[in-house]
Amino acid sequence: MSHSTEPPFATALHGTTAGPIVQATGELDLDAAATLDTALRRALAVDPSAARLVIDLAGVTFCDSCGLGALLRARTETERAGVKLSLAHPTNAVVRLLEITGADHVLTVDPDERAVPHPHER
Repeated sequence: MSHSTEPPFATALHGTTAGPIVQATGELDLDAAATLDTALRRALAVDPSAARLVIDLAGVTFCDSCGLGALLRARTETERAGVKLSLAHPTNAVVRLLEITGADHVLTVDPDERAVPHPHER
């Protein structure tokens, strides 16, 4: 549970021709993991024919083991749906957790991918 002055964890769903993008911001912890799970299920339901789903992590300031669990569940759910999952713009906090746990070997991480479209591209 977070006790900081950070804004609460939030997600936004963006549709693109390449597939849905879930933009995450805030602290991805125990309290936020269910929010991410819900956003990912919604993204998969909105575009069931999408070949790809991106989670944009540029706004994630903290990620703990519960947040990592949510990312790993996302991988399982997208694989089950036949969708390629990609993590875009992970912050240093997220990259470090992925490296320490070895999750960077099972999750596709693209630090340079431009994930969230500009308003005229939506």
